[in-house]
Formats: sequence, structure tokens, C-alpha cells
Amino acid sequence: MSTRVRSGLLDPALLVRSLPDALRKLSPRILWRNPVMFLVEVGSAFATVLVIGRPSVFGWLVVVWLWLTVLFANLAEAVAEGRGKAQADTLRRARRDTRARVLPDWKPGDAEPVEHQVPAAQLRPGDLVLVEAGGVIPGDGDVVEGIASVDESAITGESAPVIRESGGDRCAVTGGTTVLSDRIVVRVTQQPGQSFLDRMIALVEGASRQKTPNEIALNILLAALTLIFLLAVVTLQPFAIFAKQYQAAAPDTLALNGDGITGIVLAALLVCLIPTTIGALLSAIGIAGMDRLVQRNVLAMSGRAVEAAGDVDTLLLDKTGTVTLGNRQASEFL
Repeated sequence: MSTRVRSGLLDPALLVRSLPDALRKLSPRILWRNPVMFLVEVGSAFATVLVIGRPSVFGWLVVVWLWLTVLFANLAEAVAEGRGKAQADTLRRARRDTRARVLPDWKPGDAEPVEHQVPAAQLRPGDLVLVEAGGVIPGDGDVVEGIASVDESAITGESAPVIRESGGDRCAVTGGTTVLSDRIVVRVTQQPGQSFLDRMIALVEGASRQKTPNEIALNILLAALTLIFLLAVVTLQPFAIFAKQYQAAAPDTLALNGDGITGIVLAALLVCLIPTTIGALLSAIGIAGMDRLVQRNVLAMSGRAVEAAGDVDTLLLDKTGTVTLGNRQASEFL
């Protein structure tokens, strides 16, 4: 069962799904968590008020670019989050598309039982299902008849098939695994929403976006730089007026005539000075890191765990640890 999402960052469908989330993130209650982009939004709103009071082509062009800067930052984060949601949707679709061959009147030893197909999501504890070679086990349960080799690599990472048979301690099977040979009858044991696949979906959707130590340090640095540039821009106009008063020969520029252009220019200057690129993509980078692991069937519970994994130089494996590819494949022709 492949769970890898292959859509690119510029996938039109992904961009369309992410656009409403990007617009929702324009809310100050959400954007204040990113001080840099929150300041850009405040500057954009300030410039918008000025250009409405004194309309001009230059003013409207500046305002449009300021708002596009905020929107693109939110869109980058929304796209990164959307890829994670797409991964969960893929897992959910794999469960929804799986069909189960239910045996309503099955008895042990019945060679040709009556069967009917239902979606795997409709299975209930106690239902008996038939799974033959090449079929996907529709839900968690126990083998009550038969013996078969099962590929559980998508769940456990173990490349070698395992034997599952009725009775004993090798009767438990997991939904989403594939029967490679023979046929088995499985009694479902889990309620809908409580299977291993459902718990995996919940882990993917519930992975928290905790800020890593490096991200916290970088946020502090960006906030300090933003504060410095903010003070520089705020004091620029008073210093210009002061210089004009004591230097009569100084030219009377548009930045000093008070026709509304001053505030727009200063807002645009502030956005150009502060590190908007890093501030805008910081959250998206963290989310993309977690999503990339999920695409490789590794569930990362937080961005902090992803960053800590990069510092690991010693890995301890128990006797069941899989360190090889497992599936044999040709490497060269002789």
C-alpha cells in the first residue's frame, strides 16, 4: 500500500485548496504569531488607508504589492500544510476504496461460502471476511481459518513476508497489509475509527508544529532586526523635516510635502528593509520537513523531533531493526 503523495508544490489543485487557508491566515489573530509578517500586514493596512484618502496610481501599485507580499507568505505556509493534509487524505482514501468480501453465513470447513462485498469502513467487530492472494486485508482482526504469507512492510517496515495462521500467537493481522499467497478467513476485532490505519491517520493529522530551538533563536533575531528597522523608518521623516527647517536650500521632495505619499513610501521602505523572506518561509520550512518524512512513511510528531534527528550520530537497533532495502533488485548488468 503506497501512501506517498506525488503532487508538486505548484500543483494547481493543491494551490486552489490552499488559497482559502491563505486568506484565512490574514486574520491578525493568526498572523500575530509571526511578528515580521504581522508588521507587514499593519504597514499594508496603513498604506491602504492613506491611498484611499488620497488616491494615486503610484499609491495603489505600492498597496497591491504590499498585500501580495503578505498573501504569498500565507500561501506558502498553507501549501505546506496542504501537503500534510493530502497525505492523510491518501491514507483515508486507501481505506475507503478497499472492498471487503464478507461471509455472512460462513462455517468452518465451508469450501464455497456465500459472500458479498462491502466497503471496509462498514465492517464491524465479529464480521468474517475472506482474503485471497493479492488481496488487501480490509481491517484489523484474527485469522480463524487458513494460513497465508502476508506482506506487512507498509506497516512494520519488515521486508520479509510473515506467516499468519489461525490459532496460536500468529493469528493477528493488520488492515492495509497484503496477502501474498493462499487464502484466509479473518474475524474483524476493531470498531470503525480504531484500527491501526485510523490511528495512523490521526497521527498524521495531529502532528504538532512545535517551534524548534533554532527556529526560536531565529525568530528572536528577526524580531530584533525588525525593531531596529522600524525605529529607523519611524524617525526618518522627523529627521528630514528637521533638516529642511535648518537648511533652506534643501529641495522640497515629495516625501516632505504631506500629500499622502510620505506614509506609503515609508511603509514600502520598511517592508523592503525587514527580513520578510525568512520570516515568511520559516513556518513553511518546518512544516515541509515534517511532510517530507511522512512521504517516506516516517511519522514525525513535531518539528522539534525532526531537528533533533538531524543531530543523531549513533543509532541503536534491536534484533528486529531493518537496515537493508530487503527487496532484491539488479544493480548492474555483467
